[in-house]
Amino acid sequence: MKNRPLALFCAVLLPTALFTGCTSAGTEARVTNPNQPGPAVSNAVGTVVGAVGSNVVGVVVGGVEGAAAATHATFTNERRIVRTWRIEKTSDGRTIRIPVEIEVDENGKPIERAP
Repeated sequence: MKNRPLALFCAVLLPTALFTGCTSAGTEARVTNPNQPGPAVSNAVGTVVGAVGSNVVGVVVGGVEGAAAATHATFTNERRIVRTWRIEKTSDGRTIRIPVEIEVDENGKPIERAP
């Protein structure tokens, strides 16, 4: 068990550090001429496919996150109670305070109970 961090470093972090980074070759080091019709069309098609593909993935991810948030909100059973005190006078002349608890939503509005 003592070698687990070392194994993680060798298996994940070391290859990540070695195989990622900045490129030093600029656009002048390209083999093809970007002004010719073939590379220009390929570049345009690649841009369109990348834009459409990323938007489709964004819609799917957004839908899944929205569904997860809606499901989470359904099962949230957090209750918020506001307690106020009502003063009443008993038949023998004493004054007592009675707690009145009101359930409120997340915005602080009272929740009306169904009759």
